[in-house]
Amino acid sequence: MTTTYVTTGQVPVQQTTFITTGPQQIQTTYITTGRPQPPPPPTTTVVVTAPTTGRWATGAQTQSGTAACFLFVYAGMDMAQSLGWSSLFTTTTLEFQYSWFIGVIIGAVVSAVTSSFLPKMVFYGLGGVMNLIDAIIFVSAPYEYESILAARYVGGVGIGLITVPFLIHSAEISSSSNRGSCSAMEQYGLALGVAIQVIYDSQWTQSLDMTINRVHGIFGIVFTAVALGSLAVSTESPIFYIRQNQEQKARASLKRLMAGYWTQENGERAYNEAKLYVVEGSSQGVGEQLGESLMPFIKLLLFRCFVAFSFSLPLSLSMLSSTYEVENTTIAWPPVIFGILRLIGALITIGLLDPVGRKFVSLLGLMCMAGLMLGMAGVYGDYSNIADPYYMWQVCRLGMAFQFFAGLFICSSSVYLGEAFPMRVKPFLIGLIVCLEQVIHIIVIVSFNLGANYFYGYFVAVGIILVVGLVTFAVVMPETRGMTLRQAGERFRRVHDVMAY
Repeated sequence: MTTTYVTTGQVPVQQTTFITTGPQQIQTTYITTGRPQPPPPPTTTVVVTAPTTGRWATGAQTQSGTAACFLFVYAGMDMAQSLGWSSLFTTTTLEFQYSWFIGVIIGAVVSAVTSSFLPKMVFYGLGGVMNLIDAIIFVSAPYEYESILAARYVGGVGIGLITVPFLIHSAEISSSSNRGSCSAMEQYGLALGVAIQVIYDSQWTQSLDMTINRVHGIFGIVFTAVALGSLAVSTESPIFYIRQNQEQKARASLKRLMAGYWTQENGERAYNEAKLYVVEGSSQGVGEQLGESLMPFIKLLLFRCFVAFSFSLPLSLSMLSSTYEVENTTIAWPPVIFGILRLIGALITIGLLDPVGRKFVSLLGLMCMAGLMLGMAGVYGDYSNIADPYYMWQVCRLGMAFQFFAGLFICSSSVYLGEAFPMRVKPFLIGLIVCLEQVIHIIVIVSFNLGANYFYGYFVAVGIILVVGLVTFAVVMPETRGMTLRQAGERFRRVHDVMAY
């Protein structure tokens, strides 16, 4: 922020100009009139420049998120397996379906409690090892139900350990100009994993020599091995080092993250901004920060829980049943497009979050999701349509289109979670929201009952919820494009914020 004070003594007109630099330059001029006076002395101008983080984006930031991104790919495969895409595993049970989500809850609780004083690389390493164990069990004991079930619990805990630290870490190592693309790697990795699992599960046949569970484990070993190897080039957050009073490590971390954008002046500005964020966060008590977090928590709880509705067991089984009615087999092309479109939507969103903004893209996706969900409900409203290939083809097309717009919606949730909360309470509130997201999946799995009546009730209820959420988010969610973490947190504390771009 540049403030210019123009002082001309006691003159008929006194003018003061304030110029604020940021995403938009704002200039404010105050003019005060007075009585005629003698000629003034020469004009004196004082310019005060406040520290800014600058706009920089480097490969070091991308490399730091690579390990977690590859682990999220395998997580997406495990999640899809829980939500209907394990068709050839004949011993699938309710516990098999919700076991992974319970593991995520356990891991999220542990990481939320410990992430403030342990380096993020510890969580990435431990989570990667647990996912590697998960994958090895799938390869070595593909027909043993108890072993596979245990692997899913272990893999879920590993992903829970990674999710909370990643959402914090990605927000802290990125600049205001690329925080969206860095944080969105969580949902992009999950979308890639979902696409892989959906494609090969829907096209697999019993005639193939290798069991489908072994293929699942091979993918897992590859992704987790690459993730663990990527830890060697990952960089810890400078904010973490500042909180530990390790100034030299914080500066060295910041220099690696800024890479070619680093100069003595830019590095000092970025360091001062990070230090100011820590000082402000440390100066407040936990109770005070919890009070400030009430409004952001309500917003993000609703927003993130909508992510659970973007990919669920009813959506998967609706796609499978409608495909079978149209093609007389599930080994057909619609499930492939179903998985790919979600990935394409997420990939497009990564490129839009920073130049266009989080709010506009997510509201566009949510609006289309609501319309498509209610459209599917309308078809299932007539029970006879479930046996009519024409109407089931409409459901199939609506389901595929739904996944594309779900990809547009989901990525903003990762960015918002990293920006919304004050520093001291951030791990706990993010962990709580992640846990409640998994609870929604578990409730849907346990209550699901295959049939047109259930599809109709589920799609109507969720469609109405999405419509209400669309209107609510348009009023209360902020646009945080180009803001520092401190500025974004202040915007979230507002009750309403209708700016969409």
